[in-house]
Amino acid sequence: MAAPEDARAPGPLANLRVVELGHIMAGPTCGAMLADLGADVIKLERLPDGDDTRRFLPPKIGGESAAYLTMNRNKRGVALDFRQEAGRAAARRLILASDILIENQRQGAMEKWGLGHAALAAENPRLIYCSISGFGRTGPYAARGGFDLIAQGMSGLMSITGEGPGRPPVKVGAPMTDITAGILAAMGVLAALHHRTNTGRGQLVDTSLYEAGIAHTVWQSAIAFATGIAPGPMGSAHPLSAPYQAFEAKDGWLTIGGANQKNWLRLAEMLGAPELAEDPRFLDGHGRMENRLALESALAPLFKRRTVGEWLAAFDEAGLPAGPIKDVRQMHDDPQTRAREMVVETRHPAVGMVKALGSPIKLSETPTAVRRAAPMLGQHTRAVLMEIGYAKAEIDALLASGAARDGAVGHAGDPEGAAKAR
Repeated sequence: MAAPEDARAPGPLANLRVVELGHIMAGPTCGAMLADLGADVIKLERLPDGDDTRRFLPPKIGGESAAYLTMNRNKRGVALDFRQEAGRAAARRLILASDILIENQRQGAMEKWGLGHAALAAENPRLIYCSISGFGRTGPYAARGGFDLIAQGMSGLMSITGEGPGRPPVKVGAPMTDITAGILAAMGVLAALHHRTNTGRGQLVDTSLYEAGIAHTVWQSAIAFATGIAPGPMGSAHPLSAPYQAFEAKDGWLTIGGANQKNWLRLAEMLGAPELAEDPRFLDGHGRMENRLALESALAPLFKRRTVGEWLAAFDEAGLPAGPIKDVRQMHDDPQTRAREMVVETRHPAVGMVKALGSPIKLSETPTAVRRAAPMLGQHTRAVLMEIGYAKAEIDALLASGAARDGAVGHAGDPEGAAKAR
């Protein structure tokens, strides 16, 4: 069903058409995952303004929202006015001609537009309908709106994040539940595709930010199940193993994984403190966890004797897991990041070359790829409508009435802005 794709790297999901009626982060994350895998992901935006992320400013890149450009690379763009019957009809026709729909709209919106699961599945039983919401489509909170901050608080994540007891609540710096919900949705879509291969039938995929947050509480939930006590925040420390945390060196911070017995003994030796390995409080993992604060106090001054670079060189030679704490720009410039092609560049029709994150999934036979920059609002409207059977005159009428927008921008160079690893 998908449009012909760039032959350089078609990906395992080539020939699948996905409509992403998503906004901000969870839906667009799911769309990005599938686009990286080769699906023709069509970002369907509602006129007049499109995805709210277009207005997440600052910063800008060449007048465009940096947030939008980063979230939506690898997709084509169609813009329709859902306030007009002709716009809703075009959306419906596009979705029914597709394999997969991703939506993270407010509850009831899809039904209001005639795009609810029951109505669409009745006409296209093969359609895989992926719904991402704040709390899921069932349960007492189904009607509530959902945001990452709210989900982090209610799922328990904020109760285990931060410096320690008595400190203000802290959320995970990244929008953890948004991104995770998008990834979980993509996994659900792939499972539904496998089911459709076997049966010919599509189905509803339903996940939420709330459940995505809960999924990250594995260790803390295990402790609560066993003890009846809810664990609290521990800074960078681990709730079940020690020492496994960040320590301050002479010129900065590093992380160390000395959790198992072999690594603990190696760490004590590397720190020049073999007596710690013989201390009755620290003889085994149970003792080190029972006396974790005392262990931290004993180790902290030892790490301050050398620089981060000196410690990392020594630990690397000894085979002891450790690493520096980097900011995002340092991560972008790391040779491992570059070697894994996790920073790429795409050519945007209005902005020029734009950096984006690469795909975290590597496949040997059907490689993932970032093929194009994020679309202008309605950049591919005319092309996509032609693909699903609209005549030129019909498209012209939609554009003239304002029910659709053609945002294509002519420019020199590669029209699809194929990505290059940086």
